[in-house]
Amino acid sequence: MLRSTLLALSRNGKAEQIARENPAARSLVDRFVAGTDIADAIGTCAELSDSGRLATVDYLGEDTTDLDAAQHTAATYLQFLDAVLEAELAPRVEVSIKLTALGLTLPVDGHRIAYDLAAEICARAQQVGTSVTVDMEDHTTTDVTLEIIGHLRQDFPSTGVVLQAYLNRTYADCIDLSYPGSRIRLVKGAYQEPASVAIQDKHQIDLSYVRCMAALLAGSGYPMFATHDPRLIEIASSLVVKAGRAQGSYEYQLLHGIRPDEQLRLAAAGDVVRVYVPFGDQWYGYLMRRLAERPANLGLLARTLISKG
Repeated sequence: MLRSTLLALSRNGKAEQIARENPAARSLVDRFVAGTDIADAIGTCAELSDSGRLATVDYLGEDTTDLDAAQHTAATYLQFLDAVLEAELAPRVEVSIKLTALGLTLPVDGHRIAYDLAAEICARAQQVGTSVTVDMEDHTTTDVTLEIIGHLRQDFPSTGVVLQAYLNRTYADCIDLSYPGSRIRLVKGAYQEPASVAIQDKHQIDLSYVRCMAALLAGSGYPMFATHDPRLIEIASSLVVKAGRAQGSYEYQLLHGIRPDEQLRLAAAGDVVRVYVPFGDQWYGYLMRRLAERPANLGLLARTLISKG
């Protein structure tokens, strides 16, 4: 119930206004978002690198309905990648992009605009010496996202894809995409989806995640397991051994500000650990989905929004 409420609030303009005006929200933003500008994000990435962790950086925003905003998002990524090069962080930092933030849902030529801007970001990343992962969004964009990633990989084969374990289709997608050189981030899924396309029961989602992990490890791609669930991380370590996977042939991904001790533990054990680092002022939707995933840890903001929404 709380999860569905929070996901509904993630698209509620009144709730967003309340959150932006509430000091409790600001304290949570400071914990989970690496500031508002490029310098803040670079500083966070440098700290992660110094502690043995990698980063994937997301300039926050999605569902762009304005061409200028989409172009601004792309330009910010290009500037960030230039800053990564200048800071000599390219081997340690990649970027994550959302196609709706690059104009995918624009009413005229949205698909072409999103592809062109994504390709521009991928080209700059390649020049800098790093890579791009394309985030997955709600199920209505899954097919076109996979189509665009397929085209991007023709010129930029290191482009990563994200698969969501709660979608009914994902096990088959894991098998289809587990070819050599394919980088695949597996997440549980953080959007509110109908039962016709997505698993609703939490335990069943976890089981799907485990099945998908096993499929990815049995394949020839490079799996990236994005989870904070201690039980799933433990299962992943067992599956890695069973599959005969060497350290460095897969990685763990965790969110900035969540379970930092576990991030350090995994890195100290020799595993590749990449931290998802968001920055920018469009933090509301991102933070609400994190609330939905971990309401017990972020209950303060949840109670504030629910009581005033």
